[in-house]
Amino acid sequence: QLQLAESGGGLVQPGGSLRLSCAASGFTLGSYAIGWFRQAPGKEREGVACISSSGGSTNDADSVKGRFTIIRDNAKNTVYLQMNRLKPEDSGVYYCATVLDLWCGRTWDRDVGSWGQGTQVTVSS
Repeated sequence: QLQLAESGGGLVQPGGSLRLSCAASGFTLGSYAIGWFRQAPGKEREGVACISSSGGSTNDADSVKGRFTIIRDNAKNTVYLQMNRLKPEDSGVYYCATVLDLWCGRTWDRDVGSWGQGTQVTVSS
């Protein structure tokens, strides 16, 4: 059974850092592009970053460019989201998901397969 499990969320002060993990079980993560999404209360879920199945291509939302980095370690069957210089508007539930566009093209966030259960990120002083 294909499963994704996020971890690493928590409370952090503005300007701080967190690293989220997305661990896969029941399938080989390297066969899929993986995306990170987030959803704040009262807002629609938005795509944050995507990494291609090979790891050679990434696609980041403008709101996180230069601050967030998506990385994959296929040997560990895990994808990470390194988040630096966090802002209060980065708060929300973060989800990872399999992405059907293996190269994370322009519309990568529109075709998603399986989702994890999410991890809460709160940026507040």
